[in-house]
Amino acid sequence: MEDVSDIIARRDKRRRWVLRSAVALVFCVTVATVWISNIFLTERFTESTRNRAEVRLALYSGNLMSSLQRASVVPLLLSRDPALIGALNSNDFSQTTQRLISYVDEIGAASLTLLDETGRVVAATDRNLLGANRQNEPFFVEAQRSAETVFNTTRNESGAFAFSYSRRVEIDGQLIGAIVVGVALGQFEQSWGGFSDAVMVADSEGQIILATESRWRGLTEEEALARRSATGAIQRAIQATADWTVVPVDAYVGGEAVMRQSTRIPFQGWRMTSYTTYSSVRERVNGILALEIMGFALLLAAGSFLVSRKALTRVSLFQRESIELRRLNAALQREVAEREKAEKNLEVAEQTVAQTSKLAVLGEMSAAVSHELNQPLAAMKTYLAGARLLVQRKRQDEALASFHRIDDLIERMGAITRQLKSYARKGGTAVEPLDMRDCVSSALALMEPQLKTRNIQIERAVPHHPVPVMADRIRVEQVIVNLLRNAIDATSEVEGPHITLLLSAGDNANLTVRDNGHGISDLEQLFEPFYTTKAPGDGTGLGLAISSGIVADLGGRLTARNAPDGGAVFEMKLPLWQEMQAAE
Repeated sequence: MEDVSDIIARRDKRRRWVLRSAVALVFCVTVATVWISNIFLTERFTESTRNRAEVRLALYSGNLMSSLQRASVVPLLLSRDPALIGALNSNDFSQTTQRLISYVDEIGAASLTLLDETGRVVAATDRNLLGANRQNEPFFVEAQRSAETVFNTTRNESGAFAFSYSRRVEIDGQLIGAIVVGVALGQFEQSWGGFSDAVMVADSEGQIILATESRWRGLTEEEALARRSATGAIQRAIQATADWTVVPVDAYVGGEAVMRQSTRIPFQGWRMTSYTTYSSVRERVNGILALEIMGFALLLAAGSFLVSRKALTRVSLFQRESIELRRLNAALQREVAEREKAEKNLEVAEQTVAQTSKLAVLGEMSAAVSHELNQPLAAMKTYLAGARLLVQRKRQDEALASFHRIDDLIERMGAITRQLKSYARKGGTAVEPLDMRDCVSSALALMEPQLKTRNIQIERAVPHHPVPVMADRIRVEQVIVNLLRNAIDATSEVEGPHITLLLSAGDNANLTVRDNGHGISDLEQLFEPFYTTKAPGDGTGLGLAISSGIVADLGGRLTARNAPDGGAVFEMKLPLWQEMQAAE
């Protein structure tokens, strides 16, 4: 018969073997779980970080391109500004500098400079430049050689790059000066520096012209990375071994492994590159692995406590470790909350950039709305004068009809202002199916006082069937009123003024407005902003430019020509509604 002590010894030996086996199994499961989690989470969080870096890079490049495009149209407009051209012709620049200063805030440019034909600075937003000679500067030399707007990049003494658009100012092909518009791209470097990314922009030759690291400017990407990265093959190998990551390292910046993102900017071969550190990936992976380790540690501690009370000391140690891990977990949760807050702030910043771009366009639209409000105001003044005479003559019914027309004009002005508010809030244009015949009738009713005052003969030819289009009624009537107003002005000096309106429907809805005036002297510049044949103070030169833009937005085309027997002919074409439905 076996001794009891031997049986107990065998049981204790078996229990110890089971305990050791369980501990070994838990250890293997822990190591496998942590290893697999490390690989999976590192790849997932690396991809997430890379996606966010791509979104930021797209936002950066979009903002940079938007600033360049917005500034590119300014030299063309200023080169045709009558005030600047007059100053260059008369050599009277007493008010020109102040005029440029008033423009610079509205335009959002870094600087504005006006040069005469010799390259001398005659007006500038920086008064310290007045009188300086810039005839050998690239922006003046290229502006002389080209008839278009040219872009220039120059490097100043501090090492930073300056960017500008320049265009020649000419009369009848004769150079009389040049306008230079500075583009404030340096501000983007400061905004990019607010994130952990390192960002740079290189030109078509690979030279870095914008960078969050000022010492990178003027270098190539390889030279910039070599300047700040770990030097030597041995040091690079040690650094790569120390990097805790399962993904290939794209590059090293300042001796630290980073992921590289690059995108092409559709402007003169520019390319934008960003470098994002793996630190956030390591921190997030470490936090989750710490939670996993904590769970296995608690499991092991509980098992040890149930197996033997002799492990109380070890359990208390695990508890202290658990408290430390919970503190680490709380710290990681706070960091996650801060990062989520930063992402929300980034979304708000993106919405703010979009709203800012919309409000910049709204400033241009407000000039058009102000131009259009003058017409109903003039008509209201005429109706009020007529109503006053009718009331004095006790012709109440006719006076009441005038007040009804004034009420219609007020409703039209309200619709125009509501359109501007709607654009500022949501953007877009409210279009609806409408009959072009109604638009023609409304426009004629609006212009009726001026037509009667001038005793102009109106000949109108419209079809009996509807001419449906999908458009904004107010904007279409704006175009027709502008064309009628121009026709009235064109016939101011002719005997027997006559205006013909012809509406037809073929492949498109065609509206032709013809007058018997003196015709158009310069058809090429007719639809350009600030171009006008009226005396100073009688017109802004925006009416036809606005009308052309409205028709283009509606998918149509506005053209002008001179009639063979005299007078001007304007033709507006809009797609028929049925054709648009068929296309959809």
